[in-house]
Amino acid sequence: MSYPRIAGTGSSLPERIVTNAELAESVDTSDAWIRERTGIGQRHIIDEAESTCDLAERAARNALDSARIDPATLDLIVVGTTTPDRIYPSTACRLQARLGAGECPAFDVQAVCTGFIYALGVAEKFFRAGGVGRALVVGADTHSRLLDWSDRGTCVLFGDGAGAVVLEASDSPGVMSTHLHADGRYEPLLYVDGGTPRGAGHIAEGGAYTKMQGNDVFKVAVRTLSRIVDETLAANRMGKVDIDWLIPHQANVRIIEATARKLGMSMDRVIVTVEDHGNTSAASVPLALDTAIRDGRVQRGQVLLLEAFGGGFTWGSALVRY
Repeated sequence: MSYPRIAGTGSSLPERIVTNAELAESVDTSDAWIRERTGIGQRHIIDEAESTCDLAERAARNALDSARIDPATLDLIVVGTTTPDRIYPSTACRLQARLGAGECPAFDVQAVCTGFIYALGVAEKFFRAGGVGRALVVGADTHSRLLDWSDRGTCVLFGDGAGAVVLEASDSPGVMSTHLHADGRYEPLLYVDGGTPRGAGHIAEGGAYTKMQGNDVFKVAVRTLSRIVDETLAANRMGKVDIDWLIPHQANVRIIEATARKLGMSMDRVIVTVEDHGNTSAASVPLALDTAIRDGRVQRGQVLLLEAFGGGFTWGSALVRY
């Protein structure tokens, strides 16, 4: 049996930055209000000429360069995204063509903010089954295109971005385990109203917007993420003290703090990037991971707990020895 280990990471953010102060010019909000409730200070927003695949490609190339791997040698590409550029082909297939990655399997996974963790979990199973030596896993979303910019309850939360990891087969676990869950009964608390019946054209018309019951989502997120911490540690026969870094979904600093308390971790052992780019959905965990690796906080041999929670509801975790 072979295990996937992280050989390289990469990320990409659009150039345009929208600050809290800028949003306060168009909706009833303020920098202080947003920071107090979410910890967000700004977000990156894609322009009309850019696409989800553009962000995914830049993040993927950065990860491939970091791993010093030729894309033609990839055996698998999995992209977690809720905002593909087209109904089909998949963003993964478009990315494969741009990278020149041959004819390896390439497909998308849709689990909203848990999309990257789901994609990583799928890739892990391919490695354990055999036949895959190198894989590219990407989380990429342009959630700003699903926002009603007059709704302060949602428009202040999200930004656009992409993050990627390159995995290589190893005799010892790098990705030690992944844990994936969903409960569709919570759909009314977080969903996009439209888009499916009339397809991508309806979204392009601006008729599909994110709807969220924020307080209820917060409560369920804290509860489910606490449970998955216990599940992940038990599956690996590890204790809380064995975790070097918590790398959580970057949605809301209060949810991050609650998960850290569950682990008994001080916030200086938690990677927090939400202030700089808001909730980038499937991109948020790999963006935070790439940031922490490149700035030197995360070192080889350390144990990382990745976790996320998203619409569906979906939630998941990955325990990784970097």
